[in-house]
This record gives sequence, C-alpha cells and structure tokens, in this order.
Amino acid sequence: MQKIGHFIDGKQVEGTSGRYSDVFNPATGEVQAQVALASQEEIDAAVANAAAAQVGWAATNPQRRARVMMKFVDLLNRDMDKLAEALSREHGKTFPDAKGDVIRGLEVAEFCIGAPHLLKGEFTEGAGPGIDMYSMRQPLGVVAGITPFNFPAMIPMWKFCPAIASGNSFILKPSERDPSVPIMLAELMMEAGLPAGVLNVVNGDKSAVDAILDHDTIQAVGFVGSTPIAQYVYARATANGKRAQCFGGAKNHMIIMPDADLDQAADALIGAGYGAAGERCMAVSVAVPVGEATANALIEKLTPKVEALKIGPYTAGDDVDFGPLVTKEALARVKGLVDQGVKEGAKLVVDGRDFSMQGYENGFFMGGCLFDNVTRDMEIYKTEIFGPVLSVVRAQTYEEALELPLSHEYGNGTAIFTRDGDTARDFASRINIGMVGINVPIPVPLAYHTFGGWKKSGFGDLNQHGPDGFKFYTRTKTVTSRWPSGVKDGAEFSIPTMK
Repeated sequence: MQKIGHFIDGKQVEGTSGRYSDVFNPATGEVQAQVALASQEEIDAAVANAAAAQVGWAATNPQRRARVMMKFVDLLNRDMDKLAEALSREHGKTFPDAKGDVIRGLEVAEFCIGAPHLLKGEFTEGAGPGIDMYSMRQPLGVVAGITPFNFPAMIPMWKFCPAIASGNSFILKPSERDPSVPIMLAELMMEAGLPAGVLNVVNGDKSAVDAILDHDTIQAVGFVGSTPIAQYVYARATANGKRAQCFGGAKNHMIIMPDADLDQAADALIGAGYGAAGERCMAVSVAVPVGEATANALIEKLTPKVEALKIGPYTAGDDVDFGPLVTKEALARVKGLVDQGVKEGAKLVVDGRDFSMQGYENGFFMGGCLFDNVTRDMEIYKTEIFGPVLSVVRAQTYEEALELPLSHEYGNGTAIFTRDGDTARDFASRINIGMVGINVPIPVPLAYHTFGGWKKSGFGDLNQHGPDGFKFYTRTKTVTSRWPSGVKDGAEFSIPTMK
C-alpha cells in the first residue's frame, strides 16, 4: 500500500504521527493509498522550517522571484498530462477536466510573473519642505492555505503562487482525499528554483487545521470549502489576529429569459450543471426559466440531454462527460438529498440514483438528476447539493426570477441568458452576487481579475488571485523622510502638519 507523507524542507518526508487516512480510487471504490495526518509537532516543524526559509526569500528581489514562477509555468506545461492523470485517479474527474484544473492554476502562476509591477509602491517628492514620502508593499512572513478536494491543483496554486511571488513562505494543507497533486506541484516549484522550505505541504485533518489557525507564526490563512467550515476558519483565524480570506458554499442560479436562445441555454446548463459530477463551487444548480412557455420548452430540451449523459471512469478519456463522486459518503449524501426532493413534492424528471456501470459496480457513480417544479422552501433549493443534480424553479416574470438569487443566502456566481441588453445590464447592476455571467454559464474570472463570492459564500475583505491576491499577502509600509537641509531648529510639540 502506497504511503503519502508530507513535503517539508524541499523533500518528501514520512509522517510520524502514526495516523493515516485512506485515499480511494472513486471509480473502483478501492483504497489506493494512505495519507499521513500531521500532528501538532509536525505542523510546528514545518512552520519553523518555513520561517527560516522566508527571510532569505523575502530578501530576493521580485524579478528573481518572478523568474521562478516563469520556470514553474514551463514545468507545468511539461508535466501537464502526468498531473492530470494523478488528479483524475484520486478525484475521479475526467482527464480533460483534470487538465482544465491544472491550466486554471497555471494561469494564476502566469499572472504572478508580473509580481515586480504588482508589488510597486508609491512615491511623492516634496510632500513638505525637504520631505519625501513613499510606500512599499512587504510580505507578511509565513502564510497558509487550506484547500478543498474538488480542485486539488487549481486552488492550491491560486493560494501559494501570489503568496510566494510576494516574498512569503507558504504552508499548504490540501484535502486528504486527493493529496498527490499538491506534493507534485511542490516538487515542480523546487525544480523551478524555489529555495527549500519556502513551500511546505502538510497533509492532515481537523487537528492540522486547528494547529495552523492557532500558530502564532502564521500571519494569514486562505480557505476554500463549505460555508460552515469557512465561517469556523474565519472566526478562529481572525480571533488569533490573522488575516483570513475564506470561501464557502454556493447555490448558483441561471435565469433564462423568453428571448434567450434555448439551445444555447440548454447546452450551457448541461455543461455547467453536470460537469465534474456537479462538484464545483461554480456549478449551476438552479435554472430559472421565465414564463411557462420558456420553462416547458427548456425541460423538453434538457430531458434527453440529461438522459444521454455519458458517465464513466477517467480512463475512458473523451468518451465520458463526468465521472464518479469523490467518496462513498458524498454519493450517499447526494442521493439522500434527491430522496428528500421527491418527498417534498418536486418532480424528478430524470432519475440517476440507480445508475450502475458494468465492471465498476463499487465505484461512486451516480447518473444525472433533473428536477422540475422546485420551490424555494424545499431543501434541494436551499442546500448546496454538490452533485449531478439540476433543479428547475419556474418564475412568471423577470422580477420574480431576480428575487430568487437576490434573497438566497449564498452569493457565489450567477448567470442570465438573454438577447436583451437592457435586461442584462439591469441584472448585472442589481444582483448581489460576486461573479456574474451574461450568456456565460460559469463566470469564473480570468487570473488577472479577482475571484470571490458575496454573502455566505465569502468571508473577508479581499478575494482570490488578481491584484487582490497580492494585496492579501502583503502589507503597506509608508516612509516619511527628511534630510538635514529641511530640518528646523527647536522641538515641535504640536502634531506635525505640512506647512
């Protein structure tokens, strides 16, 4: 049985706690490895190593740090297939989707090559008699990221790339469900020229999370996961004086107006609702057609598409639309929520609960489910299902449709499909959600913009990647300087002002 340890001081090390967690192959249901779960002592050792390495790394000029990122991008492209295969094997997502996971992280690494520009401060000459004033952005020190199972390549890179490019050292605590790719990324960073200790990967469970949140040396924590855990991490981290950016759950609505191209809308819903078995925080899980005619036509187009979804292991390549869920527990939870929807009176148009694949009967597979006539009081509407389930909530007017995402507790992403520019502009202006798509079903911003939800989908003042990433991992120091020619005789007892 393969044992997966940690990555500390530039090399893989075995775990010493004696505790392990099983890593499954979601397609077969078999345990394929065991990952070590770090103890408090192991966290302390990793942080001490990171703190020692950070001093020299922060003193390295930004352009040299950017060159490490440049080389890292080259290595990601070189090892793309190897990374995607390892990711698919542990997560279960299709090989093309796994490559997309890596590429979305790579794009943030590309953006971080511009660190020298992004870290520039400001300068004012002659702010007063003989006085100059300037600001500089400096790293925080040791920072940490706690990342989820559903994007084991992308989200770690969203965290550690801007942090490291800014001169920090980084402690990564990835999901114990698919731990191999984060260690592979750390190895590539070392190959790219990163000094040992600047990026440490420590696997673990809640004990490791709490050790990170309570550690005095760690100055900031980034988290992505469910909303209850995001709230917990944010509260505990900030109570301990740390910066925190924590991103939680979602319930993403897509409004389909009567003038929309229904073929395009249906295709968008199929990809956005069922890709990666629905295990995406930006998955569209609620379709809101406006008007009965629109709803009936949409259901008519969606039904055969959902029934025709191709499900299977990642080894089937391009012949598969999505793979299994990540664990047996995740599968049971999603099926339970579908059961609840049926009990509450929603119409289950397509039922994928009994899907079974020959030769993979023990895998965590589930077919696509399509609900119609879902109402806002139902549990399947209120809860993030995180599975291959799409709910159709009918609305009679645009205002009624708009009210659904406006009033929902989550505010991660949303979309509208329409040919009317006035409606699209009104929607984008009024909606209280962090990321908006107009005829775009999954509006994930590119790396040079910023990613983040509102309401209970996001906690903290700054978002992920883009300029916000550099702001989060640095702090501003302002210097006021005056040379002898500008110094007047005598002490001044009133507050200094510019005269």
